[in-house]
Amino acid sequence: MNSFSAAQRSRVTMLDVAERAGVSKASVSRFIGEDRALLSDAIALRIEQAIAELGYRPNQMARGLKRGRTRLIGMLVADIRNPYSIAVMHGVETACRQHGYSLVVCNTDRDDEQERQHLANLRSYNIEGLIVNTLGHHLDELRELHREMPMVLVDRKVEQLHSDLVGLDNPQAVRSAIEHLQKRGYRDLLLVSEPYDGTSSRLERSNSFKAQIQQRPTLQGAVVETGTTLHRQLQQFLAAPGPGPKALFCANGVAALAATRALRELGCPLFDEIGLIALDDLDWYPLVGTGITALAQPTERIGASAFECLLKRLRGDVEPLRVLDFPAELIVRGSTQQRGTL
Repeated sequence: MNSFSAAQRSRVTMLDVAERAGVSKASVSRFIGEDRALLSDAIALRIEQAIAELGYRPNQMARGLKRGRTRLIGMLVADIRNPYSIAVMHGVETACRQHGYSLVVCNTDRDDEQERQHLANLRSYNIEGLIVNTLGHHLDELRELHREMPMVLVDRKVEQLHSDLVGLDNPQAVRSAIEHLQKRGYRDLLLVSEPYDGTSSRLERSNSFKAQIQQRPTLQGAVVETGTTLHRQLQQFLAAPGPGPKALFCANGVAALAATRALRELGCPLFDEIGLIALDDLDWYPLVGTGITALAQPTERIGASAFECLLKRLRGDVEPLRVLDFPAELIVRGSTQQRGTL
């Protein structure tokens, strides 16, 4: 066992190892690369011993660049503070690690200029593939990158960017939510969504909500967005006459937090006067009132599947584009109490 410090190990070169082992630098290169089988057992053992004695650590980036492979995967996310983004990113990173890849994450913070700069940076890092969870406003830059490497979209479609897409089965999730609310006796529903901002998944959820309401004559429904007017809109919803018990359907975790805060500010007992169901299942949901009923997204699986799609393309897969839509899981808590019968 050697006692070399990290700084000392970083100064040890391949030539130092070759001199200690009494072999050529090319032999050391073969040993730490993919041609170890070309070396005799005796030479390989000497090199192994020299590496251990000197505490040599090969420069993985330099090795990758030499071979044209860095084993780096890029991921572009719109908002790293969003719990959904964090959970999906964890799934991607775990899958990367299991296959010997490293993940480079860039957060655009929903800023177009940041997105442009990050795309340029990712190219300079010589990433092998890219996973995208943004609005894709810089379509030309994304297309140029896509010509150089495989690309997979997560959650959000980018028009005219022909890539595999992995995300939630939004129509199924919305249908499950409304069926649950209807069975619990709720008749007057309000969808609370973040502003659409060109986000395909938000628009898909809103359109699915409207379609489901139209198919169910006993229900009434409307759509509002989070923002400065949410407090007033919820107040109006609570006060307005309707066909029966009222409930909110929050289209993601961010909308659920905004709606819950607004209900508290209005002094509305949670969840005696109004029901609430939310997409995503966040750690704080069970802690609010009697718990918030949720439609959990399989975020880890979505992230891992995005990387697996990318890996197949890296290995030469030329099959038609894939669209992987995963179902949400209904988790019932106290926010959707029984209000009546069907």
